[in-house]
Amino acid sequence: MPEKIASPSWGTARVLVVDDDALARTALANILGTRNDVEFFDVAESGPEALEKLQRDNYDVVLLDIHLPALSGLELLDALGKDHALPSVIFVTAHHQYAVAAFERHAVDYVLKPFSNERIHSALDAAMRRTASERAAKLMELMPQLRAYASKSQKIAIKMDGRILFIDPAEVISAEAQGNYVQFVRNSGSYLFRGSISTVGAKLRPYGFIRIHRSVLMNTSWVQEIQADATGTYRLRTKTGQEYTVSRTYKENLKSLAHFWIGGEPIFAVE
Repeated sequence: MPEKIASPSWGTARVLVVDDDALARTALANILGTRNDVEFFDVAESGPEALEKLQRDNYDVVLLDIHLPALSGLELLDALGKDHALPSVIFVTAHHQYAVAAFERHAVDYVLKPFSNERIHSALDAAMRRTASERAAKLMELMPQLRAYASKSQKIAIKMDGRILFIDPAEVISAEAQGNYVQFVRNSGSYLFRGSISTVGAKLRPYGFIRIHRSVLMNTSWVQEIQADATGTYRLRTKTGQEYTVSRTYKENLKSLAHFWIGGEPIFAVE
């Protein structure tokens, strides 16, 4: 097996090879298989097959022949470009006369057959650089939106006693069912409002709340430790010293308390 080429700094990419020549597909696949910057590659044998794959999945780079069954490489790009962001395209063809048309469609490179491994690697390097550059440009375009989103209030509104209160979910330690009501427990004070624990749980899930009992939701950011007892149940201790019992039904939810566990399997692993 050939040795993998070290992955450059531009990250990884998904590649599609489009060629009706089996030998060319195999040669290109072998080259792609040596590159650590290729996350995944697929092949298509005709224009319609390639069009379907490109419309269904996301590819960063396409190695594209000109003459293809039913739909040429140029026609494929024209069909795709109407409503789809184009990946970085490298034409790999035996026909030199289409180079101008290829570059008019913003091709990264135009490689003539028969090709050498070095020529394909050079073209792929250029395509990878363009892909990385376009990713960075898109991120810069999104930055104002991301900043605006981050600056938006993350507060939740609850209606109680004829008024609406706005509460930062990070300040809520737990949400507990009290009959037809739900109580938000905070470090200082609590709020009681009409509602169901299931409905509240669905809305609080994005804020890091997990269900530890059929009537209790816990804010994971307040949990400091898990304690096990001889009966097989677990207790959560919060940063404020409060303790909560975890029922067996919901013990698997405790796995979300940490991104990884050190020192063996979690104590609440399935028995």
